[in-house]
Amino acid sequence: MLGLKDKTALVTGGGSGIGRAICLRMAREGARVAVLDINVENAQETVGLIEDGGGTAAAFGADIADYEAIRAAVASVEDALGPVDILVNNAGWDHAAGFLETTPELWRKVIDINYLGPIHLQHAVLPGMVARGSGRVVNIASDAGRVGSSGESVYSGCKAGVIALTKTLAREMARAGITLNTVCPGPTDTPLFRSFAGDTEQGEKLVNALTRAIPMKRLGQPQDYPGIVAFLASDDAAYITGQTISVSGGLTMHG
Repeated sequence: MLGLKDKTALVTGGGSGIGRAICLRMAREGARVAVLDINVENAQETVGLIEDGGGTAAAFGADIADYEAIRAAVASVEDALGPVDILVNNAGWDHAAGFLETTPELWRKVIDINYLGPIHLQHAVLPGMVARGSGRVVNIASDAGRVGSSGESVYSGCKAGVIALTKTLAREMARAGITLNTVCPGPTDTPLFRSFAGDTEQGEKLVNALTRAIPMKRLGQPQDYPGIVAFLASDDAAYITGQTISVSGGLTMHG
């Protein structure tokens, strides 16, 4: 991809799953990668994989739900690797339950991580991008935010909010030379999905039902997403902003 070499890319939730796959791809494209995760050990494992491949990366620990912690983490990233050129908001969390079975405590946790988290990161990173007149933001939402998902009511609402937020910021930031786009994964075989589906017979039925419903007849894998993220972060996508792209094996098709 054009324009990724020697750029600094900050990826949240980079310690596992889709986030780790994105970090590895950005490093292969020549970017310096800031791996931010609440689990620092996982982030350090990702850094080790990048360094083993000859790339440059550093691990940072922070809770994206804590605005002041994120401001401090962004400052640490820029001290270590340089100004953030690319921000990938990937970190997320959910707990499967019907809406009437959920509690205000669960709502707050889901909202803090999945909606306020990306807000915190963008509020901390965008001023520097504006000052430099360039930048790329890729927000990882979910097809749950486009079509809904039973058992993920508040999570789906948060992801829909991320999509709308991205479009609005894309309008506000366009003249500053900054693009913002959203990638929406479909059902993906990650630790988060496995915690959602569980190892029970019911969980296996869910996996089988989704597999039958997906035209490509398989769940997504973490490696299915880094290509589109790298593209949107690159100079090849310089004229693309405010877009929402589903990567779902054909499960969701939007015209």
